[in-house]
Amino acid sequence: MNKENSRSSGKRAGRSVRRRTVRDLEECVRVLEDVHQSDGYPVNWPERPGEWLSHASLLGAWVAELDGRLVGHVSLSRSRKGDLAARLWSERNGVRRELATVVSRLFVAPQARGHRIGALLIGRAVEEAQRLGLHPVLDVVTSDTAAVALYERLGWELLATVEQRWSPHQTVAIHCYAAAP
Repeated sequence: MNKENSRSSGKRAGRSVRRRTVRDLEECVRVLEDVHQSDGYPVNWPERPGEWLSHASLLGAWVAELDGRLVGHVSLSRSRKGDLAARLWSERNGVRRELATVVSRLFVAPQARGHRIGALLIGRAVEEAQRLGLHPVLDVVTSDTAAVALYERLGWELLATVEQRWSPHQTVAIHCYAAAP
């Protein structure tokens, strides 16, 4: 594990990560709206963003704070049948897909970038996956170059780049990644 990941649950320069609470959801949605306006993430705005952040397969969710302000979010979920990154990782390693866990819903407020908040959140999700005996995977749209750069800087392995049909009128290119072993 690299230095960025090893510090993921501690505090440094006014940064911290803690488990998300129900009381955080409204602020998480507000930050997500800012990210969507700035970066277009998520690509398709969810009809119920609070529910989108709290989906049924959720194993855990964390928020990052910078100087006491909520500025980021990440979640960890059980892999489901349609999770391509989990399938690719399990096929490559000859193990059951259920041994993978999906890192998702990662976002950082535009005004908080440059403080390694994304790395801190990813590190916390990786720690939890390891604690559960699972291997973290994720996917990201290829056009999200900042997220792609973060995952590669943290040593995540590119499994494949594929096109997925998200609707009859929308096909999106995505990168599938697995955390380094």
